[in-house]
Amino acid sequence: MNKVGIGIIGCGNISGAYLTAMKSFPILDIKGVADLNRELAEAKAAEFGLKAVDIATLLADPSIEIIVNLTIPKAHVAVGLQALDAGKHTYSEKPLGINFAEGKKLADAAAAKGLRIGAAPDTFLGGGHQTARAIIDEGAIGIPVGGTATFMCPGHERWHPNPVFYYEVGGGPMLDMGPYYITDLVNLLGPVSQVAGFAVTPRKERIITSEPRNGEHIPVHVPTHVAGVMAFASGAVVQIGMSFDVAGHKHVPLEVYGTEGTLIVPDPNRFGGPVEFLKKGGEFAEREITAPYADGNYRSLGVADLAHAIRSNRPHRANGSLALHVLEVMEAFQTASDGGRTVTITTQTERPAPLSESLVDGHIGR
Repeated sequence: MNKVGIGIIGCGNISGAYLTAMKSFPILDIKGVADLNRELAEAKAAEFGLKAVDIATLLADPSIEIIVNLTIPKAHVAVGLQALDAGKHTYSEKPLGINFAEGKKLADAAAAKGLRIGAAPDTFLGGGHQTARAIIDEGAIGIPVGGTATFMCPGHERWHPNPVFYYEVGGGPMLDMGPYYITDLVNLLGPVSQVAGFAVTPRKERIITSEPRNGEHIPVHVPTHVAGVMAFASGAVVQIGMSFDVAGHKHVPLEVYGTEGTLIVPDPNRFGGPVEFLKKGGEFAEREITAPYADGNYRSLGVADLAHAIRSNRPHRANGSLALHVLEVMEAFQTASDGGRTVTITTQTERPAPLSESLVDGHIGR
């Protein structure tokens, strides 16, 4: 197998999940890790048996083809532009950028250089979500009518060791968790055409209850409760709620409604989970999941798909067009709230190709 050299920039909380999952994909050859905090990079390198280098050395390494950008959201575009300038394809943690203008700048730079960009989430490629996609594609739900997307919790300061960035510009529940839900909905229903919504900030300050910063007060600079509606080009209308201000609720993460049935989709922050389908006049029943990547945390599946796509000269699924479209949709909730109007989405994107085969053992998920 002609492996693809990978360089990791950003060795924070999420990097462990990526580095663990990358072991599942033989095509990925991790050449080194880097972080502005050299001690953090050294610790992560030691944990996973890798080499820690400075960012400039990583970018200059000719054996590296893809830079995986795991920095905080406000650094995604700056680091992505550095990678593109170094002639590398780039794949970043979500969101693509902290606003649409930044994301567009990255997308335009990649197009000008003939390089690929990609971004998380890649959970929509998991077996649970691909099973849900297949049910819709086979026409079982009939004409898509609508749905609900719900993520609501008390806030990430309960568990994250350094939660400040969640409440800075580029954070908040929509930019943090919205990518999982909206990306999966685009996978299921196609692109969004219009958005309406409200975005509010009930509390101007938070108190960290996690270690090691327990007791610190942090200011809130972004809306922490967002409610809205997305109209899809397909005609479906989906209600969405994203919040860091809700003590608890009983909504499932994703439901999709059609004229002939209702589909319960797994948590889009996970690759697997139960898929339930109710045919009109019947009862909910769990569907068998036969698609791969439903039995674990494969957080780097999108990177592996990008690597195979480079080698096979085909489109990759967690691509820049999809990520930019989702970023515009997320930003539109704030625009709609500020202006008291419905916002028309300007970007278009294709539904990513289904993934029904494993990316290992010679299969490339054509």
